Amino acid sequence: MAELAGFQRRGHPVWLAAHPQSQILKRARDAGMGTRECAFDRRLLPFDAVRVALWLRRERIEIVNTHSSRDGWLFGLAARLARTPLLIRSRHIDVTYPNAVVSRHAFTTFADHVLTTSQKITDHFQRIFHLPDDRITTLPTGIDVTRFHPDGEKAELPVRREPGTPPVVGMVSVLRSWKGHHIFFEAIRRLRESGRDFQFVVVGGGASVEIFEGIAKTHGAAGQVTFVGHREDVPEVLRALDVLCIPSIKHEGIPQIGLQALACGTAVVGSDCGGIPEIIRHGVTGRICPAGDAAGLAARIAETIDQKAETDRMCRAGRELVERQHSTEHMLDRLETLYRHYLG
Repeated sequence: MAELAGFQRRGHPVWLAAHPQSQILKRARDAGMGTRECAFDRRLLPFDAVRVALWLRRERIEIVNTHSSRDGWLFGLAARLARTPLLIRSRHIDVTYPNAVVSRHAFTTFADHVLTTSQKITDHFQRIFHLPDDRITTLPTGIDVTRFHPDGEKAELPVRREPGTPPVVGMVSVLRSWKGHHIFFEAIRRLRESGRDFQFVVVGGGASVEIFEGIAKTHGAAGQVTFVGHREDVPEVLRALDVLCIPSIKHEGIPQIGLQALACGTAVVGSDCGGIPEIIRHGVTGRICPAGDAAGLAARIAETIDQKAETDRMCRAGRELVERQHSTEHMLDRLETLYRHYLG
């Protein structure tokens, strides 16, 4: 959506193809973008590919950019049938490929160029798929630095905010096992047992909240963390936190919430998973602990609160990093240069 909205502002016609019940399809329609509903049923792949190819030719689509597995195969095949001038394959998370011989076609046969969100994913792809440097680019999703900014309102969260109340520490992510919520809950228990008085919140939807409340109870954090649910006011939520935690244990590229927090001047503690250390640079823009290390996460949270001067310096450096390298306009400039290179 960030890419499409940006190119729409720059005067380019844009389309989004997505599942008919997806929220992103509704957002694209509300933004006045062209949309196409696709169920991405594997059983109908040959027939749907022909239909999509005819649509690509009819709309004179010049660039197709796919972002996940099923749309990669469907639109990759359709774009080749339609002889679409440029086919891009974007990858946001770092996963293993048990059958690399087959998977390689998704990033070679059905892609003229591959975009990844972290250097670690780029290195992984070049190692297993043998992609040359001129066929792959690392480009994290850009952040709107006017919306995500240190100055602005703070969200109303179910925490105490009167003077002298404990700091607020939170996670903001989809509820998925690999995001490391169980590590966060274990760190909460350790902090409580050491006598530290913090307030803890978990923001995000996805899996059942009841499941994650059970995980919190299993790890000794029952009643110590508040689940807020899905929120759209992410900048305001980030400004309401004293510390954001990103304790992911696998699959992570460069998490958008990390860049968004840096842009808002929010202190960040992350794991060394995936591309997190590429933006949360230990001692420079934030603090890093080993993935899966609850004791390390607890120690880094305490340091962030206790070492205020150092933390403030890191927050300023984080904001400068996003402004310099990770703004939406920076992303669009690089994408437009890449697209025009291929299109001539």
